Amino acid sequence: MMQSLQANSITLATLREQFGLTLARDPQFFSEWQSLTEPLTELEIRSLDRIKSNFENLLEEPPLLESAVKMVVLSGLLDLAGFYQPPFRIRTEASIQIRSMEDEENGVMVKGAIDVLVVKDRLWILVIESKMSDFSLAKALPQALAYLISSNQPTGYGLITNGSEFLFLKLSRSATPQYATSRVFSLFTPDNELIQVLQILKQLGQLIQ
Repeated sequence: MMQSLQANSITLATLREQFGLTLARDPQFFSEWQSLTEPLTELEIRSLDRIKSNFENLLEEPPLLESAVKMVVLSGLLDLAGFYQPPFRIRTEASIQIRSMEDEENGVMVKGAIDVLVVKDRLWILVIESKMSDFSLAKALPQALAYLISSNQPTGYGLITNGSEFLFLKLSRSATPQYATSRVFSLFTPDNELIQVLQILKQLGQLIQ
């Protein structure tokens, strides 16, 4: 974790000013999420269909508890990606507290947290948790990039999820640090986009071994 900056107050502007971080415009910079050559097995696809079905069942009984979504969706993905087995090792970082808005008149403050999982110091997984649905994936992007910068790896990858949406990112440390993101994958689409999410996770797993 970065010690010189408060994780919950980091912005993209701060990272640009402090570290010269820029957004890579070249579509080939983060080609790893687009060139998926390893097909999934029929068993893996059935498992992903089951995970999506479990998620849809959670939606039927609001309020939707993000802790349950994390357990049902993310844990299953990490297991299928093989991240609970050697040579991978997952560690946890302290949660980051985040704030969406404050209504001074009514004294209402919407709070949430970002849980952080780290796979072999190369893949940082940030899980947004909140009792309300106003935290977009963009809320965790500066924090994810800050972790990747602080890891001192030449190249690092991230995954940001709120349980229903998934965004991958890549950061390259060079003379000028650069980053790029994937498109957002969602469980609310008709197709099961967990298939692409798992393919990307497995591909990144091969790169960080």
